[in-house]
Order: sequence, then structure tokens, then C-alpha cells
Amino acid sequence: MNYTDFDKTAACRTLRNLAALYKTYDFTGRLNAARVEQYRTPMAAGLVYSWAAKTVDDEALTALQSLADEQELIPKYRALLDGEVMNTGENRKVLHHLLRGELGKPVIHEGKNIGDFYRQERERFSAFAAEVHSGKLRGSTGKPFRAAAQIGIGGSDLGPRALYLALENWAAAEGKQKLRAAFISNVDPDDAAQVTASLPLEETLFILVSKSGTTQETLANELFVKDKLAGAGLDPGKHMIAVTSETSPLARNPAYLDSFYIDDFIGGRYSSSSAVGGCVLSLAFGPDVFRDFLSGAAEADRLALEPEIRKNAALLDALIGVWERNFLGYPYTAVLPYSQALSRFPAHLQQLDMESNGKRVNRNGGPLAYSTGPVVFGEPGTNGQHSFYQLLHQGTDIVPLQFMGFAQSQRKDDVLVEGSGSQLKLNANLAAQIVAFAKGQADGNRNKDFPGFRPSSLICGQRLTPKALGALLAHFENKVMFQGFVWNLNSFDQEGVQLGKILTKKVLAREAGDPALEAYAKLLGVY
Repeated sequence: MNYTDFDKTAACRTLRNLAALYKTYDFTGRLNAARVEQYRTPMAAGLVYSWAAKTVDDEALTALQSLADEQELIPKYRALLDGEVMNTGENRKVLHHLLRGELGKPVIHEGKNIGDFYRQERERFSAFAAEVHSGKLRGSTGKPFRAAAQIGIGGSDLGPRALYLALENWAAAEGKQKLRAAFISNVDPDDAAQVTASLPLEETLFILVSKSGTTQETLANELFVKDKLAGAGLDPGKHMIAVTSETSPLARNPAYLDSFYIDDFIGGRYSSSSAVGGCVLSLAFGPDVFRDFLSGAAEADRLALEPEIRKNAALLDALIGVWERNFLGYPYTAVLPYSQALSRFPAHLQQLDMESNGKRVNRNGGPLAYSTGPVVFGEPGTNGQHSFYQLLHQGTDIVPLQFMGFAQSQRKDDVLVEGSGSQLKLNANLAAQIVAFAKGQADGNRNKDFPGFRPSSLICGQRLTPKALGALLAHFENKVMFQGFVWNLNSFDQEGVQLGKILTKKVLAREAGDPALEAYAKLLGVY
């Protein structure tokens, strides 16, 4: 395959020539019922991707299709699925799709069938969760576990936390809640203190998550929790499991009830489909719910193999994002789920996108002459409407918007006020915002004038279920992957987080070696 910086492609030149025609795109006459009906693509689990309010038409889509073909996006995806080395910085395969099912050739590494290994680990932590639910496994005082608390940071926290919160209301409505879950991530001791104070410690199972077994913040929080457990007269070894790699110091360690394994081919921000997310979700809701989640993700992964961009929601979303970032010049993306269940989903997508594609060199280390990943931020609606929408509507920057919404609430518990329920009010707000952002409103009072021309997309479905959540997660994972292929990046390492870690260790060892670093350490009371 050909790995080329995308500004060297013929499609890039075509798109540059087209961009000027779209920078004054007028939605007023274009955004109509027919366009809303036509500009949509089916997704997995009954979801739909609508790009009717995006700044694209057939001519731009044809050029974007050429870009996808020229950059061989689908062949590169197939190569990733087949186990080729795609993480060039660390010389590793990228196999998070394999956690959901085989879409390519069997992946063999050093004589080991990796797909079989992932299935075996899923079976092990599913069986463990079943023993907890049955009461066979209990805490050190003999009481059954009623809560689970995950200790991890970054990808060991953001994705699993977002997914747990996304399903908590659904599980309550469907009678699927087994254990309540909590999360400890920040090394700030107030985080661990607050969580442990809110939990019945003798009935809580802690899940320590660190692939390397050396993550500073996670190990500090582990010791904090163990101190609390011991102080309550409990045996920490009977209240903690580990999720780690087979080569870490946490593996097969008698200090834990059990250990469940991932490998170096699963990046942290892509690990929610592994034991990193699977243990806490299976404990909280049951292994069958986690399997449904994986099923939705696997269906999305299969659909992402479609080469025609109008039929491939993840690929189309990725290419429209490239169009906005590189040709229309928009450096930001707002993620706006009109679902309280997805309150932490923007934070997860922020890490997924910005840690993957926040790169300034290509996959071989060569400098890039074009912009890559956007700044990603967001909050659930309607809260965001009363926060930062003012800037989105009338600010000086155009920010592309990614909306999400569902016809039904998860609990289906509602009240009528002024002739409509809260769910209808929520979705009426969402529909209104899409059109308001796109078309705006002319007013002689310039303070009340809305310029419009704010492009948005919408992912919608009937109800946020485990399968729909899996499809949603995989959609964005695949979108980020495709954009990395377009930009010729290695989307699967994160060297940008390492320098700060190195300097932190120097400060703590009192070997800062930099007067400014020492001065800041003194200012903050470290020295």
C-alpha cells in the first residue's frame, strides 16, 4: 500500500479548488425536507447518520470519495484487521476490532492466536462476574459485593466511565443493574477519598487497571484504597482484581483475587471493548449486556468496510471532518449529545480524537505541512445551550457540531407540562438548534442577528441501548482511524503524554535540573 501525506494527492488539489465555492454556503434554500430525507446513511444497531446540515453537496462528496480511494482507506483498514503493524512508533499491531470479532484473517503473533486469547479472557471475566452475582465470591467479612470501583486513568477511566453512565438508567429500567459502579482516576487524594467515603467498603470490589502495572497515578490510588480497606479491618486481597498485561508486576499476583489480561496491541483509549471496560460493565450489568455492547460495535466495524462513502457512516463522517478541518479551515469540533446518559461521552471522544490525531509528524516521523486533529469539546444538551452555545451561534469562529439524539428516554419516566413531555421538549430543542445553527436569522438589531452557516451532523436512534452504545463507540473509533489514514498519521501511540511524566519523576526525586521547574515546584509546595 501507498502511505502518502495527503497534500500530495490529486484529490487534495481538487478539494482546494472546490473549497472557495463552499465558504459562502447558504443553507436557507438548501436545507429542506428533501435534503434531510436524502442526506442520511444507516448505521449499526438501527442508528442513522444525517449530514443534511453539513457544508457538502454531491460535487464535494465525489471529490471526498476520490480522496478515500487515493489514500486507500478501506485497504488500510483491512490491513489493520489482518494484523499488519499499524502502530509504527511502537512497532505494534492494532487489534481493538478483534475484541469484538474477527473481520479479517486469524491474527497469529509468536505462535499465539490473538483472537482466541481475547475470547478466553472475555470468558474468564464473564465467569468471574457470574460468581460475584451468585454470591459465590464475597468480601473478607462474608458479605456479598454490592459495588464495584475502577481505579485507572486515561483510557482506563474515560471510556469505561462514559459507558457505565450511558447504561446506568437503561439498566435500572430493564432490571439489569447488578452492582453500582464508581471510578477513581485523579491522583488528587480528594478523588479517592470522596469515592471511598461513598462506598460500603466491606461490600465493594475494586478493579485496578494498568496495562504496564507501573502507572504512577493508578498505583498511588491503589495504595490509598488498600490503606482504607486495611483501616476498616478488611483484607485488601479479597477486595481487588487487576486488569493488566501478562508481563506486568500485577499479573498472577496473589495480592489480587484474580487478574485479567490485555496486550500491547490494545491502546488505552481503544480498550473499552477489552477487560478494561468489560470487567466493570459485566460486574455492573451482567456479561450478557456487555456481549450486546460488543455486538453493536462489531456490526459497526463490518459496515465500516464499505468502500462507497455515502453508504459508510464512519468513513463519511471522517471525510467531512477532513473537509472542514483542512479546506474550510475549522479547527474545532463540538460533541453535543442530547442525552444525559452520554454526559461523559464527549470527554471520552476528546481523548480518543486528540490523543490519536493530535500529531505534527507523519507515521514515519516526517514533518507535516497541514493541520491534523481538531480540538474536541462538548457537553450534553440542553445544558450546553445555557453555557457555550452563545459563542457557537454568534461568535467569530465557525465550529462544526456533532449532535446525537434518541426518540425515547432510557427510563421512559416522564411528565406532561404544557401539553408535552420532557423527552419531546429535549428533541424539539435539538431539531430547533440544528436549523437555527444552519439558517440563522436576520435582524436589524445586530445584537439579535444570527449569521447561520454553522454546519452540523446528527446521529439518532430510537433508544440508547447496549447495542446502540457499542455502535456509537465503534463509529467514532473508526472515524478517528480513517482520519489518521487520510492524514498519514500513526493514530495509535501518544508520545505527547510522556515528557510531563519524565519531568514529574525528576521533581519528585528532587533532581529537576531546571531552575524554572524547581521554582514552580517550590511555588506549589513540592519542595
